[in-house]
Amino acid sequence: MPNSPAKQRSGDGSETPAKGLHLLVAEDHEFQRGMMVQMLENLGAKSIHEAEDGRSALEIIRELGHPFDIIVTDIDMPGMDGMSLIRSLGEASSGAALIITSGLDRSLLDTIETMSAAYGMRLLGTVEKPPTQERFADLISLYWRAKPNPERFKPAREIFSLDEIIEGLQNDQFEPFYQPKIDLKTGRVKGAEALARWRHPRDGIVMPYAFLGLLEENSEISELTWTMLARSARDCQEWRNAGLDLDVAVNLSVKQLADPGISDAITWQVTNQGLEPRHMTLEITESAAMTNVGRVLENLTRLRIKGFGLSIDDYGTGYSSMQQLTRIPFTELKIDQSFVMHAAHQESSRMILESSLDMARKLGVVSVAEGVETRDDLNLVRECGCDLAQGFFIARPMPSTDLPDWVRDYS
Repeated sequence: MPNSPAKQRSGDGSETPAKGLHLLVAEDHEFQRGMMVQMLENLGAKSIHEAEDGRSALEIIRELGHPFDIIVTDIDMPGMDGMSLIRSLGEASSGAALIITSGLDRSLLDTIETMSAAYGMRLLGTVEKPPTQERFADLISLYWRAKPNPERFKPAREIFSLDEIIEGLQNDQFEPFYQPKIDLKTGRVKGAEALARWRHPRDGIVMPYAFLGLLEENSEISELTWTMLARSARDCQEWRNAGLDLDVAVNLSVKQLADPGISDAITWQVTNQGLEPRHMTLEITESAAMTNVGRVLENLTRLRIKGFGLSIDDYGTGYSSMQQLTRIPFTELKIDQSFVMHAAHQESSRMILESSLDMARKLGVVSVAEGVETRDDLNLVRECGCDLAQGFFIARPMPSTDLPDWVRDYS
């Protein structure tokens, strides 16, 4: 490790926000690093490691072989800077939460916060220099209010081949897990989004990043789509037969929307399970809606006529214009979690959230906030007039058999 060895210090275990946590501080300025370490010690951290730049931080992580709970990093460091460190942590699915410390302009910090979320890092917030112990305490308290979702960071034990994935599909190993959506005005559970999971005979529950990209790249996504549609429709009808007034949302692949026969095929797949199309919402991304526009618009219109709800997913991350959006028969606008998760503490994200909700109201469509991870997030989207919300603070994705009991307990 360059220049100076890693240092480890332990807190006294007192009842403080960082009690029991393993932290890593990456900061090139020795005095400021020492000051931050002292503050974190005072907050009761179980252990604190120090690094003088991003490269040193990565070496510490590799050497120790155990995950850190929170990584505190400066941005402007010689050698490997904080942005490169954040990218490396995200690509490695480190699982650590992140606190950024910097003296940079607030607008630059807002951009870096958005970048961190795009790399899959759970960002607790930023500490503007000079740091204070109170600010660290506030951000660390967020770690406990919404522990990171292990599904988000859990890597597959190995890389699966396309043949293995297709074999899993053929052996009926894929199924939807459901994340509930609640009505923010009534508190009632409105429905759930179906999220694909692979129940692997050796590796357990495998997350979508391990198979979705490969299926998309090789034009083999159709089989998974039909599986998700059929099983989601069947599960939703079973919930309704059991007296639960729930709807279900299913994601559609970009590549399938240009198929001239897709609307009839989807309708058959759903109604064959006994579910009326009006109880299913089909979610598509902004980019999908802007690709091969003629055919996509034809298919979306046919699906809407048949009674399906249509949701534009991850709104705010694409490049669509308002004019294009008004031409598409959407019934729901789903605001991307990268804006929801930071809106309580980041002015630019809050502005995007509020303007998106305002547009949804003017277009007369239902608004959904995804990525609600804390009580602050929930209170804010409710205060801003959002219709529905989903996220880990409400519930994590669960098997279909668990949802009815969860709904009854929530109610």
